[in-house]
Amino acid sequence: MVDTPTRLVERMVGHQVTLTLKDARQLSGKLEGIDEHMNLVLSGTDETTPSQSRHLGTVVLRGSNLVSLHDPQGSSGKSA
Repeated sequence: MVDTPTRLVERMVGHQVTLTLKDARQLSGKLEGIDEHMNLVLSGTDETTPSQSRHLGTVVLRGSNLVSLHDPQGSSGKSA
């Protein structure tokens, strides 16, 4: 059985992740949840742009803004 993108991301719930958005911003935080549209909820989120960094706290991110998602801890061994 082949994993869908949503299923792969679901395995990252509870992990610290780094996201790259369409406008080149990077968000880092703990992935708290995902829905069928790849909308994400992050807690303890920090935003980084070329000119500044700031703490955002909890954010809800529309999946269509996401370019990439990176789990620096690796999620292949953890199930959600």
